[in-house]
Amino acid sequence: MATKKKSKRGRAQDRAKVAGGQDYELRYAAKKAGRSKKAVKKAIKKVGTSRKRVTKALARKRKSAKRTRLLVTI
Repeated sequence: MATKKKSKRGRAQDRAKVAGGQDYELRYAAKKAGRSKKAVKKAIKKVGTSRKRVTKALARKRKSAKRTRLLVTI
């Protein structure tokens, strides 16, 4: 019997997305971005499940938060 050959495409597609319903996925993305799980969930709702877009949205939010803190302290 021949075994079914698995393609790498399915695995790559799975890694390219953030599963918003999976707690471990949210924790990982939150830890990586230095943000809360709530912020990650909000970013997923806003930009979709693409890991690149979520990471970019979280980084953009972080920069704007830093700017706001700087303006408040000055």
